Amino acid sequence: MKPDWDKLMEEFNSSPTQLVADVDCTTDGKPLCDANGVKGYPTIKYGDPSDLQDYQGGRDYDDLKKFAEENLKPVCSPSNIDLCDDDKRKEIEGFMALSAEDLDAKIADEEKKLEEAEQSFKDEVQKLQDTYQKLSTDKDEKIAAVKAAGLGLMKSVKVAKAKDTKDEL
Repeated sequence: MKPDWDKLMEEFNSSPTQLVADVDCTTDGKPLCDANGVKGYPTIKYGDPSDLQDYQGGRDYDDLKKFAEENLKPVCSPSNIDLCDDDKRKEIEGFMALSAEDLDAKIADEEKKLEEAEQSFKDEVQKLQDTYQKLSTDKDEKIAAVKAAGLGLMKSVKVAKAKDTKDEL
């Protein structure tokens, strides 16, 4: 993917409104990656720098270029309010009218909801992992019990009896 990404960066390097770039999340870019929820590599993000979204499309040059041409353009935001529909404009104006403290409180409330959703997910995954571990242990114990009850010996006897029957013919 890296050669295609480099080609795409070159294609858009002189665009006044579209930025295609890469960040090394293992060095100087780590704080930026952490702040934007990058957990694996490569991760592609797009959109408003303060509200980046996850890219889910194809990873070859043609798919990336098509996506960039269709989606990397100025969008509705406080700095491009003229691109907003009436509902989004009113929402932005409402946020703009808030004091910095009130806006910080609203952001904190919404971020708390995200953290709660993540914690709930982790808790439920842990329950699944615990259930899986118990089921796996139960299965192993049942297999051991069946083997201890003589399954292997029964199979050996069956083979021996079949051999004896063939020898008699």
